[in-house]
Amino acid sequence: MSSTLPSSLIYAGTFERVMDGKHRVTIPAAWLAQGVNEFHAIPNPSEECLIVMPAQEFQAVEEKIHQSSAAPAERRKAIRQFYSRARAVNADAHGRILFSDEQCAALHLQGEVVLVGGRSRFEIWNAKRWHVVASEEHDSFRNIAHLIGL
Repeated sequence: MSSTLPSSLIYAGTFERVMDGKHRVTIPAAWLAQGVNEFHAIPNPSEECLIVMPAQEFQAVEEKIHQSSAAPAERRKAIRQFYSRARAVNADAHGRILFSDEQCAALHLQGEVVLVGGRSRFEIWNAKRWHVVASEEHDSFRNIAHLIGL
């Protein structure tokens, strides 16, 4: 299934930021300049980061759940968990997003954080944890890059 996001919508790059005491983070201006300032934030179920995605991408995830080969009861449970863990967030006039206390506490998001582009979504990581993950993933990226001739 193809995403309904405009092909020009790309969250790319890695940006170090400081999350303030209210759990606000400034989003890169280039990301907000793409015209999206309303997002949904959900903890990644398999990694220690917060996934932040625009509404269209959020809806696309639900569609993927519906279209999966999982049994109907499993799909209902997945959708329930997906929506119950997500929070709607908006960029303010200063380009900051306020994240929930619960999500930040669960993922140890405070002080130094890293925003990591992921094409149609981005992630927010605890800076120390991100540096470990990035180091662990370096060889995989290098191998794939070599395989595809990058």
